[in-house]
Amino acid sequence: MTFRQLAYHNVFRNRRSYAAFFLASVVSVMVFFVYSMFIFHPLFEEDGLQVLAVRGMFIAEVVLYIFTLFFLFYSMSAFLQARSKEFGILMHLGMTKKQLNKLIFFETMILGSVSTVAGIAFGFAFSKFFFMIGREIMELESLPLYVSWQPFALTIGAFASLFIIISVISVAFIRTKGILDLLQGYWKVDEITNASRWLSFLGFLLLAISYVLASIVTDQTVYTMVLIIPPLATLGTYLFFTHSVHSLLNLYKRRKGIYWHKTRLVSLAEASVKLKDSAQMFFIVTIVSTVAFLTVGTLASFMSYTGDYRESNPLGLVYISFDGNGKEVEHVEALTAELEEKELAYDLVPLIVKRQTSTFTGNDVDIIRMSEFNRLAASLGFEPAYPDRGEALFIPYSKESLKELGKSQVQTELMESGVELSIDQVYPHILFPVHTINFNSIVVNDLDYAAIDEPLQGYADGESTFTYYAFDIPSWEETVAIGADLTAQIDKAVEKEDFSGLNFFFENPGEDYRWFKSSFAILLFIGVMVAAVFLLAAGSFIYFKLYTGLERDRKQYLLLVRLGMTEKELGKIVNRQLIPQFFLPWIVALLHSTFAFISLQVVWDEFAELSILGEMVLVLAGFTIAQVLYFYLIRWRYIAHLQAS
Repeated sequence: MTFRQLAYHNVFRNRRSYAAFFLASVVSVMVFFVYSMFIFHPLFEEDGLQVLAVRGMFIAEVVLYIFTLFFLFYSMSAFLQARSKEFGILMHLGMTKKQLNKLIFFETMILGSVSTVAGIAFGFAFSKFFFMIGREIMELESLPLYVSWQPFALTIGAFASLFIIISVISVAFIRTKGILDLLQGYWKVDEITNASRWLSFLGFLLLAISYVLASIVTDQTVYTMVLIIPPLATLGTYLFFTHSVHSLLNLYKRRKGIYWHKTRLVSLAEASVKLKDSAQMFFIVTIVSTVAFLTVGTLASFMSYTGDYRESNPLGLVYISFDGNGKEVEHVEALTAELEEKELAYDLVPLIVKRQTSTFTGNDVDIIRMSEFNRLAASLGFEPAYPDRGEALFIPYSKESLKELGKSQVQTELMESGVELSIDQVYPHILFPVHTINFNSIVVNDLDYAAIDEPLQGYADGESTFTYYAFDIPSWEETVAIGADLTAQIDKAVEKEDFSGLNFFFENPGEDYRWFKSSFAILLFIGVMVAAVFLLAAGSFIYFKLYTGLERDRKQYLLLVRLGMTEKELGKIVNRQLIPQFFLPWIVALLHSTFAFISLQVVWDEFAELSILGEMVLVLAGFTIAQVLYFYLIRWRYIAHLQAS
């Protein structure tokens, strides 16, 4: 039998043990290949949204490659450690270390080749499905399936190099062990799990400080805390698993009335040993799971922002003409022509806005006539406003202003025209996109509006009055590229920071909404697939650790059966050993994510006044359900392995 045949038979014989490793490898290759198919798609043009998609997927591929390298190295090392007795026998029979390394190299390359081929096959088979999702997200007319050598070459080259690196590195630990060490097997763990009292306390302290800091983050401190909290939480997590958990178990063991009770003594003693040996693995699983939670949760909160953006920007197009704009009629007619060319229904409501100085604040105030305001409100499906003469209503520009203005009561006089107003109400809906009207804007009775006959102080007649063209467009997202020339002029003025020759303002909230929505959907699509690989790998870490100690567990299982333990008692012992290994890292990751989301809420409050509680609960609940299902699957396989002895 040649080395290649021996390697093939070893892999084939251990195919069940390699199942989790193989599955995770195939999923990683599949995701990588799908991203490559997007990156090299011939129809992708230099459009901002498509550039974002390509760059996002390229970054995801780099992250995926680095993580897969680490994951495969860890999992391969775990399998090789579990087979240490087998390697010891081979070396005892005369195999040299060089030959052993060669054998392991062949085995790894066989696994890698099969995983790469299977991953590419599945990736290409499902590429059409992912292209359909991408087409809908980016709102492209078509995104057909194509065949090109580039995605295949990139994926094969990337993972061939990855498995070669793993093949070379993963055998390093064997070189440091003699035949006797290999024959004794992997499991040589002290039954007494000592832990440093001070390091245990430090682990709890660092986690507590991290959680407290995350809970009291403010707008002013959020960016500083981003640099402080993650290192504290990471170090605290490591000390928690390496020392704090074992200090708690040692305290529990001292209570003999509880600890020395039926199967509890056996199960907790064994769990204590495994927790000690698996401390670093628990740390890795916790960090990987936390990253996956935060990635999907953050991107899901972006999707909620699109709904909030729509509510805060109800108009499809906004055109504002200032004094001296000779192209006002031309621009408005061009916009309406573009809408009619695209067969988009619209309602155009022009509003003549006057500007005055409030004696209450000394600031400028934009004033809108009640009849014009109500026409726009009716077009948007909102109730009208009916201020009496001498009264006015605040016009909100955001959700936060809606709450604040509702608490305000103002008695003021419009300085230039001498009109006295009482303002103690706010209109209950947002009609105008933020930044398109003054933060101090009101709607007044038509008679009061007519009485405002003087321009703003320091301006000539007509210079402080402007026309606000509000376009209500039901098919809000179909306004893409409408007014592109006007947008280009605005962007050019912003870039040069020179608005001297610009007598108008134009904004296309519908196109902005489409860009926000599609961009966040693309990022969520990318993040979910990467997070799926992360979570699959996190669960596989635990499976690999169980597998490395399977031979030892089988011996203990047989011993307990001979001692007369029932199936029910053995089931309790298995559960008490497996539950901490699966759910202790998970619970810590959930805590990390919860407090991280609390800090993220502060960021959203600053930018969009958006609550992400729903997204947080949905993401964490979904991942928890997946973990419970994965636990029962692994428990079933673990018990089957034990009983196979």
